[in-house]
This record gives sequence, C-alpha cells and structure tokens, in this order.
Amino acid sequence: MDWYIYPAIIMVGFIAGFINTLAGSGSLLTLPLLMFLGLPANVANGTNRIAILLQNMVGAASFKKQKVLKLDEGFRLGLPAVAGSLLGSLLAVNLNERGMELVIGTLLVIMFFLIIIKPERWMNPGEENTGGMKSWLQVIIFFLIGMYGGFIQAGVGFFLLAGLVLGSGFDLVKSNAIKVFIILLYTPLALVVFMAHGQVNYLIGFVLAIGNMLGAFVGARVAVSWGPRFVRIILLLAIFVSSLKLLGVFGLIAGLFGGA
Repeated sequence: MDWYIYPAIIMVGFIAGFINTLAGSGSLLTLPLLMFLGLPANVANGTNRIAILLQNMVGAASFKKQKVLKLDEGFRLGLPAVAGSLLGSLLAVNLNERGMELVIGTLLVIMFFLIIIKPERWMNPGEENTGGMKSWLQVIIFFLIGMYGGFIQAGVGFFLLAGLVLGSGFDLVKSNAIKVFIILLYTPLALVVFMAHGQVNYLIGFVLAIGNMLGAFVGARVAVSWGPRFVRIILLLAIFVSSLKLLGVFGLIAGLFGGA
C-alpha cells in the first residue's frame, strides 16, 4: 500500500475508537474501510478485532483510573457475553450478514425512539430501575449480546448499553465503562477463532489499532468529563446514522442520485 494509506487508516480508527467508547458502531466505519483496502469480508471482520481488543484495553484502563469502572460488575455481566461470543465467532467465519443487518437496523430505530421518549431512564435511572432484571434474565440477555458481538461486532455497543441501562440500572457513563470492559473480555476469544482460520491481516490490524486506542483514550475522558447528557447526544447520532446504513438507506440514496 502507498504510505499515505496508513495515516488514513489511523484517522478512521481514531474516529471509530472515539465513537465506540462513547456509544458504539464504530466498526461500521472500519469494516467498509478494510474491505475497500481489498480484504475479504471475513478477513476484515477478523482484522478489526485487533483494533477492538487494544481499543478496549485503553478505554477500560482509563475508565478504571477515573473510578467509573468496577471490575466485579464487569465480570458479573461480562462472563455470559464471553460464552456467547465464542459461539458467535464460530458462526462468523462463514457469515452471511445481510439479513441480520436488516434486523439490527430495525431494532436500532426502535431504540432511537426509546431514548427520545424516556431520556431520564438513560441518564438518571430512578429507583424503579436500579434493581434491574432478574439475574438469570440478565445472563440470557448478555449471552445473546455476546453472541452477536462475536459474530459481527458492529453495533454491539448499542445493545450492551441498552442491557446495562434498562436491564441493570446504570447511567450512560457507567454503562459505557462496563460495556468497554465486557467487549475487552470476549474479544480475545473471538480474535483467536479468526486467527485459527487465517482470517486476520496483522499489519493493517495493528495500524488501525493505533487510531482506535487514541480514540478510546479521548472518548473515555470526554464521557466522564462531559457526563450522561453529552453521551446521550452522541448515542442518538450514532444510532441514527448506523440504522440508516444497516437498513440500506444510504445505498438507496446513492442509487437514486447515480441514476439521475
């Protein structure tokens, strides 16, 4: 590759790491980039996990240093996700993702309106929400979210945030900290599966990771300093754009203008 491609990869990685740490779905930027560079979809999916792993190491460390992340809470909700991610990553080596993209896009639209209609549940959980769901139900939910994360990764942050806010009663800042830690827990297993199938480009993966780590560092500090209200705005924007992309709206618009 030409030299100027590497700074471009790092720049996209920075944006993705920032978005991933504050909301989610940064992989909707990095996966198309990796495929544009000539990587097959499965290899792009596997290569992206290097950046995700290192990004969340930085993000989790930053949230821990700022006293937002409690490891016991992260492990309690993260272990079911780890189990689910192993199954999801095994499915992903032969993935056909379009049908799932439509389902996820539809769910994101629903989540978008839930955040608008009841913003207080996402920023200041009340007493009725602090108890969260029953433990066995949380295990099932985070297992399924982990399975999706192992499968495709893109958009998993949104569903982790929904589970942590609506299911466990955390505000958006703390939910982001636990979300980052949960993804850190299950990503190594998913990465190993892709490595075993020869579906990782290490050079591009580590170059991308430089940007993701820088973005995660900045994102974690912004989340704590600026608080839940700012995080909610970023979350709404990320969900809105991601749902349009997953539902194929951007492709439809491009086709209309291209036909014209």
